[in-house]
Amino acid sequence: MKRAGKGQWRDILGGNVLAFGLVSFCNDLSSEMIYPLLPIFFSGFMPSAMVAVYIGLMEGISESTASLLKLYSGRLSDRLRRRKPLALAGYAVSNIIRPLTALAGAGWQVAALRLGDRIGKGIRTAPRDALLSESITAEIRGRAFSFHRLMDHGGAVGGPLLAAVFLYLMLGRTLLWQQGITQAGPREMYALRWLFALAALPGLTATIFLWRLVKEKVSSIPASPTSASRFTTSGPLPPRFFLFLLAAAVFTLGNSSDLFIIFYAQTKFVLGLGWVISLWILLHIAKIICSMPGGWLADRLGRRAAIVGGWFVYLIVYTAIPITTHLKTLCGLLLLYGLYYGLTEGAERALVADFTPPQGRGRAYGWYHGVVGFATLPASLLFGVFWARLGARNAFFIGAALAASALCLLLVTLRNACSQGDI
Repeated sequence: MKRAGKGQWRDILGGNVLAFGLVSFCNDLSSEMIYPLLPIFFSGFMPSAMVAVYIGLMEGISESTASLLKLYSGRLSDRLRRRKPLALAGYAVSNIIRPLTALAGAGWQVAALRLGDRIGKGIRTAPRDALLSESITAEIRGRAFSFHRLMDHGGAVGGPLLAAVFLYLMLGRTLLWQQGITQAGPREMYALRWLFALAALPGLTATIFLWRLVKEKVSSIPASPTSASRFTTSGPLPPRFFLFLLAAAVFTLGNSSDLFIIFYAQTKFVLGLGWVISLWILLHIAKIICSMPGGWLADRLGRRAAIVGGWFVYLIVYTAIPITTHLKTLCGLLLLYGLYYGLTEGAERALVADFTPPQGRGRAYGWYHGVVGFATLPASLLFGVFWARLGARNAFFIGAALAASALCLLLVTLRNACSQGDI
């Protein structure tokens, strides 16, 4: 048993799992040097009251447009029986477009470049997840996906840390930590543009790592003589997969962008650049701490229990945020919010593989990421509109109510699958 355990951990921490982890680490290092600072960057182009609406439009349209490509790229990787070329193309597109944010001269240009970045994500995500799932055994799937997310969150911590160091050198300690700033001035905008340009370096590294380190075996799945004329190669996907997909879609309607939490803290407590970066880092530290334990629980206790627990944590956090009156309390909620990610990210993606045959897995991940991505459009867009029309407090309460509805739906729709031992 000890040898088997050591072998399992060797599989988790080696091969394509480690390679994709390094790719995600560097890619997120680049992305998170830019992403958490976009609300402040937007404020240099428009009144702060419009920033929430712009965030909702940007995130909703970007993710939903990318979802079209997630659906197609997953199916295409099944037809071609090749995952790596599509994954490589997706990372390359994102890491070419993302640093161009430094040249943006208006809010709509920032949103358009964000859309281009997310299109790259749409190309790569389903083939990458399918290739990762095919590189490991079912027994360690939850931990492998959680390790991948751990590395992803590691980059999400490193990116803001690099940003903080750079902005400290550009702006000095006083301006970096100054509170009471509602809009970015010329000095802040100048520093942010240089920071965004430097994000090209880790992005290029991520693309090179994928090209050189990730290995793809020649597919052992026999080519169907009719597969060239169809998107599908393995018939319809199991009904239990679509039941789970329905529950995930409803939950996503209440799951808006995390940028809203940071923007809420910035506006409520009137925080400067340094504080915004610190809160983003705190959130991702919580995700890192919870990633591997969450994957272990998903493998040991079942994916269903992990997902239900994670969604319940989300419900608590979104209910508590709008009634928080102290910054310390909000920091505690961010730590708890990391538990939601730890319990669900690996479990949801592992459950997709559990529910589908190997030859249809690219298509299944395309459906999963696509449907969740489509639901992101009304989620973030409506959250931004609710924020502007009803106030931030009611926007968070509506998100919590949708999460509660999705949790009830999940318990009902997965009951039969659980009784059959599928999860």
